Amino acid sequence: MAYTFSTVTASNGVKLYAIKTSPKEVYIKWIGASSVPAQSSYGINGGYFYGSKLLQIAVNNGISVATASGQGTGGAMNESYARGTMVWDAKYEELSVQVVQSTSELALGNRNSYWAQGGISLKLGSSESAWKTQATKENIQNPDGNVNRSAMVYNNTKNIWLIVTDTGTTAAKFRAAILEKIGNGTLVDGILLDGSGSSQYKVQNSSYSGSDATPRKVYQMIALR
Repeated sequence: MAYTFSTVTASNGVKLYAIKTSPKEVYIKWIGASSVPAQSSYGINGGYFYGSKLLQIAVNNGISVATASGQGTGGAMNESYARGTMVWDAKYEELSVQVVQSTSELALGNRNSYWAQGGISLKLGSSESAWKTQATKENIQNPDGNVNRSAMVYNNTKNIWLIVTDTGTTAAKFRAAILEKIGNGTLVDGILLDGSGSSQYKVQNSSYSGSDATPRKVYQMIALR
C-alpha cells in the first residue's frame, strides 16, 4: 500500500490526522462489530449504521460490503435521504461526489468496477452557507455539537485524504480546518462520515480508537489495499 500520514492543527484549533493516498489504493471493507485499530488493514471508519445494518452506501464493484460478508444488511442505499456519496469510477479513473439515495442512481462507466461510500456532502467548492443548506437536506447528524468527526476528500490531481479529528468540534469548524490545512488549495470535494466515538483510524505507527472509554464497535471502514 502507498500512503503518507500527517498530523496538522488548523488556526481554529482543530487537529487533523490525515492519510493521503490514491483511490486505486482504497476499498470499502466490512469489519463487523469491531474497531478500526483492531484491524490488520489501515484506514478510517465509514458511514452511519444501526446495529449491524449499514445506513449508507458501502459498495465495491456493485456489491455492498454487508451482502458480500453475509453478516449484515444494508450498504446498497443511503437510507431515507439522498446523500453525498464518494465514487471512484475505475473505468474512467474519475472521482466524484454524487448526491443519490441508491447505487442504481450512480453515474458510472462500468457498474462492476467502482467503489462508493455514502456520507454527507462537504461541497468544498461552495460557500459555507450553501454547504449548510445541502447538509441540512441530507439530514446531517449533530452538526453543531462538539464531537469528533471523520471525512474523506479529494483534490484536482486525484489524491484522496482520509481524515479524523480527536478535537471535539462542530461540522462547520471541521470543514473549515480541512479547507485550510489539506491539499494546499487544490481540494475539489468530499464527504463527512460517521463521527463521535465512531471516528477512528489506523496507520503503521499511529491509531485512534475514538472518544468512547471503550472502543466503539463499527461495521465498515475505508481501507487501504
